[in-house]
Amino acid sequence: MTITRLHLGSILRPGSETPDGAVRAEAIYAYLVRHDDGLILFDTGIGADPEVDEHYRPARNALPAALSRAGADLDDITMVVNCHLHFDHCGGNPLFPGRPIVVQRRELTTARTTEYTLASLVDFTGAAYAELDGEAEIRSGVWVLPTPGHVAGHQSLAVRRPDGTIVLAGQAHDFASEFSHSVMARSAHLDYHPWLDRILEFDPRRVLFAHDAAVWEPPT
Repeated sequence: MTITRLHLGSILRPGSETPDGAVRAEAIYAYLVRHDDGLILFDTGIGADPEVDEHYRPARNALPAALSRAGADLDDITMVVNCHLHFDHCGGNPLFPGRPIVVQRRELTTARTTEYTLASLVDFTGAAYAELDGEAEIRSGVWVLPTPGHVAGHQSLAVRRPDGTIVLAGQAHDFASEFSHSVMARSAHLDYHPWLDRILEFDPRRVLFAHDAAVWEPPT
């Protein structure tokens, strides 16, 4: 299985949403997983809405063009997995009517019952959700793992390969450095996300993120 990062644009997160009060530029990444049973797309980019655009000033890279650069097209995708359903992670979902979209049940309920995301990205024509309640192996060697924190229904993807597992962590942490700090806190018996124990059981060789091009690798 190969994994290709897709750069789908960026947003400017306003200071009201950052720890230091400063505007922060954030990249938006999705990941294409080539599996023997078909291509899996982890996240789909930035949704469009006038209020969202005014607030976050997104710069979008079109998903079809990004897939083409990776040697694929929309019709090749057999399954979509969203780490969660905020607008900057599920914006391209309506491009995949009839294809299963893997999501935690509690995440989908939140998206449908609160002002949590853009409604047009959730129940679009042809939306076909595969709802999970926790962990699941969705393809041979490909595991969905709950990683709540950023939102309660957040999930990550662990891809077992002969050369080691790669974890697509979405926004479980904003930055690779934060993931590293969490791993160090665990080693020092300090507070950390309980799901980290399960992630590390997969002995990941690399951990990749939705808003950071940096990659976490275990210390040698």
